[in-house]
Order: sequence, then C-alpha cells, then structure tokens
Amino acid sequence: MNSSYRYIVVEGGIGAGKTTLARRFAADLHAKLILEEFEDNPFLPKFYIDPDRYALPLELSFLADRYKQLQREVVLSDIFQPQLVADYCFYKSLIFAEQTLHQDEFKLFRQFFFILAQQIPSPDLIIYLYETPERLKQQIIKRGRPYEQNISLTYLDAIQKSYLAYFKFQDDFPILLVDMNGIDFVQNEKDYEFLLSLLDQKYEKGIHRIPGKK
Repeated sequence: MNSSYRYIVVEGGIGAGKTTLARRFAADLHAKLILEEFEDNPFLPKFYIDPDRYALPLELSFLADRYKQLQREVVLSDIFQPQLVADYCFYKSLIFAEQTLHQDEFKLFRQFFFILAQQIPSPDLIIYLYETPERLKQQIIKRGRPYEQNISLTYLDAIQKSYLAYFKFQDDFPILLVDMNGIDFVQNEKDYEFLLSLLDQKYEKGIHRIPGKK
C-alpha cells in the first residue's frame, strides 16, 4: 500500500476508534505510528470527578505533552521515515479546552496554544471518524475505562460540534469526514479495506464527506 500523504492524522470523538485505525494504517503503510500519551496524565481521572478544579491543569498538561511529542516525532522526525500516522492533531487541545475551561481561563489558554501551534506542522490529511454521540457512548462503555463512564452525551456532542466548526474554516489540507454509520472496520475486513483505500486518492484542500452504509 502506498499513499502520497506523508503526515496522516486519524481523528474523531472519544471512543470513535481512532487509535485502532491509526495502528492498522501505520502497519499497512509501514509508517511511523504516533499515539497520544494520555493514560499517564495524573489529572485526567481527577478531571472527570471534579472538572471545575482540574480542567485548567489538565488542558495545560495535555498541551505541553502534545507539543513535546509532536516536536519530537514530527518536527524532528527521521528524514528517512517516509510516512507518519497519528491518532490526534495538535488543534485537539484547543477544541477540548474550549469545552472544559471557563471563559477567562480559555482566553489565557489560547495565548499559549497559538504560540506553540506556530511550531507544529499541519497534517497532510485528516480522516475524521464521524459517529453519533449515542454510538460513541456505547463504545466508551464497551472499552471500560472507569474514569470515562460518566461522560455525558451532551459533552460528546459538544466536542464533535467543535471539531466540525474547526473543519469548516480549515483549508490548509484535505479533511475526510467519514460517516461511520454501518462501517465496522474492526469486525469487517472489507470495511477496513474501504477506509484504507481512501489514503490512495488525491483530494483538494478542505472538507470531503464520505458517506456511510445505509
């Protein structure tokens, strides 16, 4: 499998399966895999218990961690590594912070974000896995992380709407908005092959809507 996109990002809401898909893409492309390092974040379980107290330290720690990782893995990547596949984009920090922080905190956060964002390359392609909040919730319950079980449908919907709002004004690279209705790339190999085939096509910059199965 060959793809002309060097830096590919798989995005989606919480529980959309972006890490699983990114792993498979990287294996088939013989690409370097970049996975978000979130499970060791000490503020994450605390945030889900007391969001008002821990939202700002959580978002700042995620911002710092993502910046350091993408600097190391993308900016300073081996020139002999032909392709990169990541399961998040740097802009994710701003999307989540807008939902979790109070207005004055978010204004401060934005200042730090845009200083750092100037030093992180944009992806060459984003694949966004679009799921309904209800299906995301089902998948969150199924994977069983204790600190995620109380995530509300309202929060999942707000995060997804923030992603879509960001994509609407983004014209620096192609974005594939894939409707995952009827697509199960874990259990159905043909569904996975369909998603993999998307990487072999040329797209203009901006949003491209990929329909699901009826």
